Amino acid sequence: MAYVVTDACTDCRFTKCVEVCPVECFHVDERMVYIDPAACIDCAGCVTECPVGAIDDEFNLPEDKQDWIEINRERAAVLPKLSGPLPPLPTAEPRRAELGK
Repeated sequence: MAYVVTDACTDCRFTKCVEVCPVECFHVDERMVYIDPAACIDCAGCVTECPVGAIDDEFNLPEDKQDWIEINRERAAVLPKLSGPLPPLPTAEPRRAELGK
């Protein structure tokens, strides 16, 4: 079992989740972060750190978010590993408000 970043992270890229990850399983692009399921140790530390609720256990994902399991796997395989925090994107706070968080 691994944790999955969903589309709620898009245009936010808050990275408190990265700060608490003991195995550096996060990867990053210009719009969001992704979890490498092969590196994730299922500690769940990242879940409570995400201010927009974008991270969930793959077994708890609703049906309309299931495709994010494979998206995380594919994107983590080709993107650079993120080993420290980044500033949130300029669109992060409006996106959080849009998501009602």
